Amino acid sequence: MRLRPANPDDLDALVRLEEFFPSDRLSRTRFRYLLRHGHAEIRVCERGGAIAGNAVVLYRRGAKIARLYSLVVHPDHQRRGIARALLRAVEATAVARGCREMRLEVRPKNMPAIHFYQKSGYRITGKIKNFYADGREAFKMDKPLVTKKELNVPSRSPRRPAPGAPCPIP
Repeated sequence: MRLRPANPDDLDALVRLEEFFPSDRLSRTRFRYLLRHGHAEIRVCERGGAIAGNAVVLYRRGAKIARLYSLVVHPDHQRRGIARALLRAVEATAVARGCREMRLEVRPKNMPAIHFYQKSGYRITGKIKNFYADGREAFKMDKPLVTKKELNVPSRSPRRPAPGAPCPIP
């Protein structure tokens, strides 16, 4: 398994991968646009020389929230850790770009995806009515990408000295 950024030579394989899914597909035009512009990352996973999955993340200039736009794995390669590896890779890139949170939308009936995201640290934070082209709603899911400690935010309670340690004198 090899993860790497997608490039324009991957366009045909990305479009073919979308054909395995019944709805909410990314078009060739959309992929081409995303590959050419710097506000998106498309990461692919190769297995046996073929693209077995991809993740698409969108970024807005100045925003601290990244949006996982799409995460797909070829049916023949599912349950082999590809989705988890792709998700971790794009989360790491989002952190490197200064994002503090990842957000995504998922169909409420897509329980395998919901469970996967929950096991990966995401939580359902709301519903969006009429989100999909067919008029169906979506669950909004979010995950903090950095902790308060990593942000150097002080905790609410001051540190107490260890038992037996001398107390500091003001």
